[in-house]
Amino acid sequence: GEIWMHQRKISSGADYLPAEKREAGLVFQDAALFPHLTVFDNIAFGLKGSRREKSERVDEMLELIKLRDSRKKRPHELSGGEQQRVAIARALAPSPKSLLLDEPFSNLDSRLRVELREEICSILRSENMSAILVTHDQEEAFSFADRLVVMHDGSVEQTGSPTEIYHYPK
Repeated sequence: GEIWMHQRKISSGADYLPAEKREAGLVFQDAALFPHLTVFDNIAFGLKGSRREKSERVDEMLELIKLRDSRKKRPHELSGGEQQRVAIARALAPSPKSLLLDEPFSNLDSRLRVELREEICSILRSENMSAILVTHDQEEAFSFADRLVVMHDGSVEQTGSPTEIYHYPK
């Protein structure tokens, strides 16, 4: 198949675009933070610009994820939910056009899953950003999405709004 992003084929051939130029943030199931770096340095990792510009952007992200007082902490000093919030801040810091989330809540307890899911939805709205969430959790999909794509064995089975999918499943 082909992968298109922002009206540009990025997956292969003459239009191939290296990952670092795709303007897409990635958040994985495991926070995948650098254990030897502080929260500040993890968020600043992909940023370009002067030291002052990076510091200002990291401060914005720390405020957004409500972890302003954690800038000097290392990942092992954070809870699982806090680690995921740092991973989200790191993905958002370079101001990507879109965010790809690969089961980012699956390693969290149910209360924290709901809380973090709501926080991420709020962040995406405040940043006016599109996102793709991969999940096997129906409740998560219905509560997170404006539009759903239901897949089975690698094929698209149905697309629509959460209401359409719920009331008229194929």
